Amino acid sequence: MSILVTGGAGYIGSHTVHALADRGDKVVVLDNLSTGQRSLVGDRADFVEGEVADQGLVGRVIGEHGVDSVIHFAGSIVVPESVTEPLRYYDNNVVASRALLAACVAAGVSRFIFSSTATVFAEDAPQPLAETSPKAPISPYARSKLMMEWMLEDVARAHPMRYAILRYFNVCGADPEGRAGQVSPIPTHLIKRAVLVALGRIPYLDIFGTDFPTPDGTGVRDYIHVADLANAHLLALDALRGGAESTSYNCGYGRGLSVREVVAAVERVIGRALPVREGPRRAGDPPTLIADPSRIKAELGWKPQHADIDAIVASALSWERRFNR
Repeated sequence: MSILVTGGAGYIGSHTVHALADRGDKVVVLDNLSTGQRSLVGDRADFVEGEVADQGLVGRVIGEHGVDSVIHFAGSIVVPESVTEPLRYYDNNVVASRALLAACVAAGVSRFIFSSTATVFAEDAPQPLAETSPKAPISPYARSKLMMEWMLEDVARAHPMRYAILRYFNVCGADPEGRAGQVSPIPTHLIKRAVLVALGRIPYLDIFGTDFPTPDGTGVRDYIHVADLANAHLLALDALRGGAESTSYNCGYGRGLSVREVVAAVERVIGRALPVREGPRRAGDPPTLIADPSRIKAELGWKPQHADIDAIVASALSWERRFNR
């Protein structure tokens, strides 16, 4: 049997595809290449270019490849953009995901892993955030992700499907073997942009907000290396294969770093100061997001291997040098 990875030519999806292939799983990737790149998938997975909203195509892929599990990454992910283009986000993240779910139900897919976000939680929820913390998303992006979580819950009650929801905190870094990394044409991730500044490809790093209620006034996030996150998906899949019940997991290290602390890490790695420009907050950005990873560690035995922030920065820097040389 095979695993269908939607959005598998994107950042997190491609790392998960490599992790699955590394251990011998059969993988088929479905991606429309709107933001992903075919080269990130490698040659160990079958690749289909197309839309997850195309139920006919999804049904054929499931049947032809013997898919019994789906890992769903495809979707739009930029929080400020979702504020200005909410309908596009609801279309990509809710309408298309609903169509994918319908195709999975029709084909009898019994396991589904969904990439969600820590921004579904209430802005004033106590930190660190547990899976049961109050939900109150403040951006269309986060609302669209929570809607998909609800859809999954309802589908699993009505059909023989079990799921795992993985709520990501701030994903960063690149594959230690250099096979994948962030390739977004308009980079928005802090570490990626900081590395591009370090390499002289953009003139300065914007710091969005210096008046948050945090120790140094800048936003605090739980930065998780993409390789550790990819491994979390494999563990969740194995748990579902073993009969685990549907549940959700918060994916982070349980450690918050401010924007200024990340800038300091980049400066340590490159050995010089980074030019920065301070500006107002972006719409939809909460002040602090830190995970409580107790559940994923206890239930799945997840053990992060790449938590050092300087090493995370170094991996991102190595990828950018290789990818854009």
